[in-house]
Amino acid sequence: MRGAGALLALPALLALLPARSPAGSARRSARTRSVSQVCVEKSLIFRSNTPYPTEIIAVPGGHDLFCVQLNDSKLNYFQQPQDIKESDFMKFLEKYGRHSFIAPSQVQPSFSAFYRFLDSKSTSCTRIFADLSKSCVTDPALDAASYYQDFTVLKVPVSGTIVQSMKVNVTAVAPPGAPQMRDNTCINVVSEVIYEIEYSGTSGIQSVSVQFKVSNISGNSGSSLQQRFTLHFWTKTLSHMLPRSGNPGYITGAPLLIANSGAMQHMSILQSESDGSCSQFLRHTVQFRRNMRTGCNLSLSPLLEESNCSYIQQKLYKAFQGMNKTGDLAIIGSAHSTQPEEWTTILVQSCSVQAVNCSSCCMVPVTLEIQILWTRVGLLSNPQAQILGARYFYQCQPLKLLSTQTVPVTTVVTFTDMTEWPEPPRGQPQRHWKLPFDIFFPFKVALNLESSYRVDLTGCFLFILIISSILCF
Repeated sequence: MRGAGALLALPALLALLPARSPAGSARRSARTRSVSQVCVEKSLIFRSNTPYPTEIIAVPGGHDLFCVQLNDSKLNYFQQPQDIKESDFMKFLEKYGRHSFIAPSQVQPSFSAFYRFLDSKSTSCTRIFADLSKSCVTDPALDAASYYQDFTVLKVPVSGTIVQSMKVNVTAVAPPGAPQMRDNTCINVVSEVIYEIEYSGTSGIQSVSVQFKVSNISGNSGSSLQQRFTLHFWTKTLSHMLPRSGNPGYITGAPLLIANSGAMQHMSILQSESDGSCSQFLRHTVQFRRNMRTGCNLSLSPLLEESNCSYIQQKLYKAFQGMNKTGDLAIIGSAHSTQPEEWTTILVQSCSVQAVNCSSCCMVPVTLEIQILWTRVGLLSNPQAQILGARYFYQCQPLKLLSTQTVPVTTVVTFTDMTEWPEPPRGQPQRHWKLPFDIFFPFKVALNLESSYRVDLTGCFLFILIISSILCF
């Protein structure tokens, strides 16, 4: 497939599944039969092998639907729809009616088509083989080459002449060999296809890469294979589009900012799926001052075909780092990519290539510890948090080649506070009075006179009481 035809080939390859979203019941008369259907967009279906009846439903102004009618006797019941009388028409019109700003004779203008499937999706299907030995070498769905050879992807949809600069080739990452039969077993069968598509809002699709997982199928008649197809779109976020993580210092819980080749992103670590495997696309965002620890099982089955130690090491390092490669870390939460003084380089300590005392082993990273030092600077009344430095420290262990299908990996994030607080004051300041020693002299004299007067008056009163008591007797 070439040219515009390649636009339909890419989503179609990823939709080899029965439809799953439920469709509503259709009414065609006053008394009708309820029909249970399962519908998806027609463009997602590449091949249909369902035994149930199918139909294509046209959707005005939208995408046509491919529907499968289920053969379920329990659903074959009659349903009485609600009758609408003429007297009730205005009541239903007020409740469900909508205004229209298009005149009946006006025709909506047709715009040039653009990509409508920029959402990342994942689907799966099961294949059943009547003759495995024949399908192993003839069925293109089992061969990895059919998913990237002999077709290209257009950067943007065009209806006119297509030139070479509009096309983007699909790059295969470590493609496996063609399927072949060995001792009643079909080897190198594609079990998972993962498309990575980088796009830009102004220039369209920039690059397309595809990765594969393979497996072996044993038996002949009635053998089955479950295949999974994933389509992942991503774009490099511009620095001015990323929200601040503080102004200027980092805010607790805000994502850490990293930069690689001028593009700012959020620092992230591996995340596990529900089955414990490492997710291909979902990752945890590292938040400031939030210590984290995650673990998952990383599949190595596509890599062991190479049997190359350095090759496997690089794949593991790439899995730890994800799309955002190790680069510079923002010192403050409002760092700008054009200000080099606001960034610090992340130190990386990797593993050696060869294992000790094991000729068939390879030292591979199994644990990544992200160590981040930070401090508070500025006024005590409003200190600002800043990053002092960061290090990616990999811990490794020997791995025997061709003997391990999955490797448990762990990521640890630790924040260490390096703030040096100033010495507090030793005590509160004391008051020192410097007044004349006789400043209260007039008041002292008056107080002394009043005291002596009170003493004399009391003595006279007692003398009078004594004389009065004597005379009375």
